[in-house]
Amino acid sequence: MPKRLLAFLPALIAVGVGGFFLWALVSGRDASILPSVLINEPAPQFALAPVEDVDRPGVSREDLLGQVTLVNFFASWCIPCLAEHPLITRMAEDGLPVFGINYKNEPTEARNWLRKYGNPYTRIGSDYDGRTGIEFGVVALPESFVIDQNGVIRYKQVGVITPDDLENIILPLIAVLQKEGVANEGADPL
Repeated sequence: MPKRLLAFLPALIAVGVGGFFLWALVSGRDASILPSVLINEPAPQFALAPVEDVDRPGVSREDLLGQVTLVNFFASWCIPCLAEHPLITRMAEDGLPVFGINYKNEPTEARNWLRKYGNPYTRIGSDYDGRTGIEFGVVALPESFVIDQNGVIRYKQVGVITPDDLENIILPLIAVLQKEGVANEGADPL
């Protein structure tokens, strides 16, 4: 009898997994929304050296303090990263400090990509081994994080930043965070 049960085990597992996906589909859940346990938590500790031969300093957690920033994980091999690059550049041109983290990418490839498409990053670190990406919970490139003046992650964008995302989510959030920072200047820290 146990051998008969083992024969049906793969089918039972497939039915269980299929049932989960069917439930997710009919429940109206948006599969592109991946919640992050890091929202409203301090950004992880990290310190990354700059990408070789790129005229920008590296980046660390301490660099995130004192201003609202966008941290953008990208790589030259990431086609969607190129799609959002004009919007990343626009944010930087509009005065937002944008810090790049070059994720699991050869320095020469990163350097060539930045020279070809432009380097909008105020600071850029090399996460060649992917350790910082793991600490941030990066699952797929590109990913971007809005960080407040206290180094707290306030928003995570998984995938390409679209014009709609920029205008309706990211820029309004940044404006609110910047106003909060101005309102809290001079206040005694708790």
